[in-house]
Amino acid sequence: MAESETADLLRLKSLTKEYPGVIANEDISLTIKTGEVHALLGENGAGKSTLVKMIYGLEKPDAGLMHLNGKLHLPQNPKAARQSGVAMVFQHFSLFEALNVAENVALGMDAPPKMTQLSKRIADISQDYGLPLDPLRRVADLSAGERQRVEIIRCLLQNPKLLIMDEPTSVLTPQEVAILFKTLHKLKKNGTSILYISHKLEEIRALCDHATILRRGKLIGTCTPKTTSARAMAEMMVGSSLHTPKKLHSHIGDTLLSLKNLNVPAPSELGCALKKINLELREGEILGIGGIAGNGQDEILSALSGEILSSRGSVAFLNKDISQLSPTRRRVMGLLTAPEKRLGHAAVPSMSLTDNAALTGTQRKKLAQNGFLSKIKSSQFADEIINAFDVRTPNNKTAASALSGGNLQKFVIGREILQDPKVLIVNQPTWGVDAAAAASIRQALLDIARDGAGVIVISQDLDELMEISDRFAALNEGRLSASRETKELSVDQIGLMLGGAEAARPKPSNSDARAEEAFP
Repeated sequence: MAESETADLLRLKSLTKEYPGVIANEDISLTIKTGEVHALLGENGAGKSTLVKMIYGLEKPDAGLMHLNGKLHLPQNPKAARQSGVAMVFQHFSLFEALNVAENVALGMDAPPKMTQLSKRIADISQDYGLPLDPLRRVADLSAGERQRVEIIRCLLQNPKLLIMDEPTSVLTPQEVAILFKTLHKLKKNGTSILYISHKLEEIRALCDHATILRRGKLIGTCTPKTTSARAMAEMMVGSSLHTPKKLHSHIGDTLLSLKNLNVPAPSELGCALKKINLELREGEILGIGGIAGNGQDEILSALSGEILSSRGSVAFLNKDISQLSPTRRRVMGLLTAPEKRLGHAAVPSMSLTDNAALTGTQRKKLAQNGFLSKIKSSQFADEIINAFDVRTPNNKTAASALSGGNLQKFVIGREILQDPKVLIVNQPTWGVDAAAAASIRQALLDIARDGAGVIVISQDLDELMEISDRFAALNEGRLSASRETKELSVDQIGLMLGGAEAARPKPSNSDARAEEAFP
């Protein structure tokens, strides 16, 4: 075999995969070399997930061939893929929070050793690759970055030839991203190939050797990220010029929403209690709230939506105490929310898009007549969302579970924005969404703020918060820092604030009546 061929670890030739009514992958060919970091780029619904599922044995191609290390690669299941040297770190962690690190790792192994031996191997590998991790710590007590380390170490114990990573930095602070990149560079140096999926194009430029771009299931081309701009890659993905969100001047008006000393007990043993939360949101303003996963993001959204009620502290909306009002009554008043969990919380997986549109839109869009839901009006509202937010779906009868994560996110966010909220609170609005869709969602949030709405964006994407928010506050262990003007902060300062670092706490100022201890 020629030297150039021996350098090829994985070769895909004319892979095709079709589902009822849609061709997910059509005639896809690509090559990944040994010790290469190769990016897989594309819009939501472009076919990236289907492609890596075939490599990892979760799906079987309808046509085409795969070769791994020069041998035919057609894994019947993920176990067979792992035995061939393919490992995968998924975007959504598959960990049991009540178990410790070693126990979670053992669950993912085909033949785990004794727990003492496994714990030692975990400690050794975490030390070797700069991913410090205590094998006896309970997963519920780990940060998002540490949880990701568990997933990575579980893969590294298999000595993989190819490591597939799906949106690996979506929940990490800048400091944790730097640690991850050092690990990936070491893996590359040791000969491991990495197939890297991300919508963060500047990360792709910094990390990846080559990139393959998909669009609507077809191969568009390849590029060298280091010599290709992020905008150029984004435009290859979408097939048109990329729209950049424009932050126009908004008139900052009266206070719309006010929280004073709000305390909420942890909803479960593994939840996070909210402690003395104080914030104000005004007309035309976007408040960005950052936080590492598990520090109270879900709880603060639930306290604002009315899903969690507390008698300690107050929630005032339009100068009225709504602390004990139900989610429906808050919605009727104009306080709308979009939670992070798309399937099961924001949308019912088995229900059609029409029915999911009616789930939260019945009152404000007047979808009911004489006590009965109007299917015609609900269908029209669903179509309005689909068209306005470019939701890729055959029609409004499609079940929510059939949409890609990014397209369902566009549907959920669009559903709330088109109800003309006075205040909108969104948790992770662009998580897992491609560059063009993310720009569209951010522009829509900027537009409703310009028109006088108040917006709270809870996000782990610091670039997003820097781009669209007027003020920023950090959530750490259920405590919310005093807000600061976003333009005064650097990404590094925000990253430190997320971790509760003393150096990041704003100093009290006589000129700012709202300045107080950053973490009370």
